[in-house]
Amino acid sequence: MFFDILRVRARQGFKTMTYPDGPPPALPDRFAGLPVIDQSVCSTCPGPCIQSCPFGAIEKADRLTIDLGKCLFCRECQRTCPNEALSFGSDHRLGSSSRGGLISCGDGSVPSAFNDKAAALYGKVISLRVVSAGGCGACEADTNVLNTLAWDLSRFGISYAASPRHCDGMVLIGPVPTNMVEAVKETYRAIPDPKFVIAVGSCSVTASSREDFPVPVDLFIPGCPAHPLTILDGMLRFLGKIKE
Repeated sequence: MFFDILRVRARQGFKTMTYPDGPPPALPDRFAGLPVIDQSVCSTCPGPCIQSCPFGAIEKADRLTIDLGKCLFCRECQRTCPNEALSFGSDHRLGSSSRGGLISCGDGSVPSAFNDKAAALYGKVISLRVVSAGGCGACEADTNVLNTLAWDLSRFGISYAASPRHCDGMVLIGPVPTNMVEAVKETYRAIPDPKFVIAVGSCSVTASSREDFPVPVDLFIPGCPAHPLTILDGMLRFLGKIKE
């Protein structure tokens, strides 16, 4: 029996992806990453994409912008554009250390996720408490999948812990409804200082703009749901483990 297990394991080979030392895993064609906007066309367009967005993520002043924090990446704006001037690329690097960094003009610029204090304190090892505050389960699933063999989050010194008292920060998922506000506050208070909060998913990122949001956010990772690669990339750039 023991040797049978060894033979099966030998046939399986090495399953953990080589990223970030190697190329990132292939993303499906339906994946929507950083937007790409032809501003020269948009400058003369009345902007049907603005009206088509169900969450008001698109605005136009001197140029067209998309708030990636509000965006659900549904591509309705892309389908509505009469000139094919707006599309979503395959760049997964969406995480930003500032809320304003999620306002994209579609020029291919990647938001900066680096936090010098977090990198100095926890650049080698960090423990996080994952809190689902009214989430639907999708971002929770994509956050948890990073613990699987293929992703192996622990190889970067990043781990999830059950008790906030044993953590250095919090991964917050969901819109934080009224009945979860106190639980989020208590979890945040239980984490020893200095601590950091990572908002994962459009619900959490959008909710963080509320004046009564219960905790400060240090890293914003958009998406509905946020792809595991986007979450991992945001964490690694936030801690300075990979260069921006």
